[in-house]
Amino acid sequence: MYNPFIPKLVKIRKIKKETYDTYTITIETKDFRFLPGQFNMIYVFGTGEVPISISSNPYEDDIIMHTVRKVGNVTNAICRLKPNNIIGIRGPYGNPWPIEEHKGNDILIIAGGLGLAPLRPLIYYLLANREKYGKITLLYGAKTPQDLLYKKELEKWNNKVDVMVTVDKAKHDWTGNVGVVTTLIPKIDIEPFHTSAFICGPEIMMYFVAKELIERNINTNNIFVSMERNMKCAIGFCGHCQLGPEFICKDGPVFNYNKIGRFLKIKEV
Repeated sequence: MYNPFIPKLVKIRKIKKETYDTYTITIETKDFRFLPGQFNMIYVFGTGEVPISISSNPYEDDIIMHTVRKVGNVTNAICRLKPNNIIGIRGPYGNPWPIEEHKGNDILIIAGGLGLAPLRPLIYYLLANREKYGKITLLYGAKTPQDLLYKKELEKWNNKVDVMVTVDKAKHDWTGNVGVVTTLIPKIDIEPFHTSAFICGPEIMMYFVAKELIERNINTNNIFVSMERNMKCAIGFCGHCQLGPEFICKDGPVFNYNKIGRFLKIKEV
């Protein structure tokens, strides 16, 4: 009988260092299906469990990828793992990006920092279904050039997606944009009545990005954000991730802006 609290044992196939504090772990699995935007609970024996967005290509059947930043005991333990180590996973959980509902629209993807990880599966989905959507634009911001994730993939995506990258600060050898990710929005052409936006990053960043998009007349029904706050059980049982009337794990992590926008600037609601 299925028990949502018991993790499945899986083997680490590969660990890749993305930045000085961020790693992508590749897990061996069979018949694992997920939708872009969902997450897993990752369990490290003797340390604990933490929710991590799935960052793999949804069309790869034999692996799962998670991009993890070292911010606490469990994430530090994950980043110390080696190939062939065994961990536990539960999932997938949560609402995905509702991309199927936006066929025919231009797609605007805006990521800040680690927020590119939950959007990576969405990008691969769009590339595999390119004919169903209009113009696809990715705006990605990081603190410095050294903090950029998936550098080689950003170059590859640029063949089929309009990719624009910015950093908060950089040395003289950086030739790209300098500034927060919202500074890229005035640089792009937007058809507001035919554009859907998918946003992930720090909550304050998502607030100001959504504000800019609304000022560009994008309908709030077409603006979506991905949230992460204190998820523990992943099934809406423990209440740790409650945000106003919503549970991030069960009702999210992807929300329409109309439902969650008023909470984006409020800590620990």
